Parts: sequence; structure tokens; C-alpha cells
Amino acid sequence: MKSMEEMMAAAQKAAETIQSQMGEAQARLDSLEVEGQSGGGLVKIRCTAKGRILSVAIDDSLMVPAEKQMLEDLVTAAFNDARGKADRVANDEMQKIQSGMGLPPGFNLPGMG
Repeated sequence: MKSMEEMMAAAQKAAETIQSQMGEAQARLDSLEVEGQSGGGLVKIRCTAKGRILSVAIDDSLMVPAEKQMLEDLVTAAFNDARGKADRVANDEMQKIQSGMGLPPGFNLPGMG
């Protein structure tokens, strides 16, 4: 039978392992890229799965002062498309990590949800 000290040490080691794996997962999420689009590809936004914006591309045909509101709407739509894709990729990655750790699906680790 293990002593209380041995069980606490094992629990601490497990927590450190999980923390390390989650840190690696967060770094990986920041290297995975997605692209959101709107207007049939006239506006494109690239971001990481963590949500960091990498670039915004706007087709020259949209550079018309009278169409400013439409352009703003298209940029907003492209951002939301990219954000949704980033969230899905991040979710998939976190589920892979959690299943690899033997955690139940949907389990939120503190600071990770």
C-alpha cells in the first residue's frame, strides 16, 4: 500500500505532465493556420487556431470609397468565418490531447476552457 506522500507525489507528477502537454498543445494551436473568406473569396483572413490574425487580403475590386460599408461587412464576415474555423480546429486538437490523457470528452481543464 502506498503512503500518502507517495500518492501526493504521483498526483503532483501527473499534474505537471498534464500542464506540460497542455502548454505544448497551446503552442501547436498557434502554429495551425486557417483561412476565413467572404464575398466568394474577395476578402480573406488568415489566423492561427488560437485566433491570432496573420493577414488580411482584400481584392482590389472592393477598393471603392462608395462601397466602404460593404467592404467592412465583408471583412467582418471573413473574420467570423476564420474565427469559427479556428475554434473548430482548436476543439479538435484539445479533444485529441484529452483522449490521449484518458480524460473524458468535454472535460475542461482549469485555464484551458
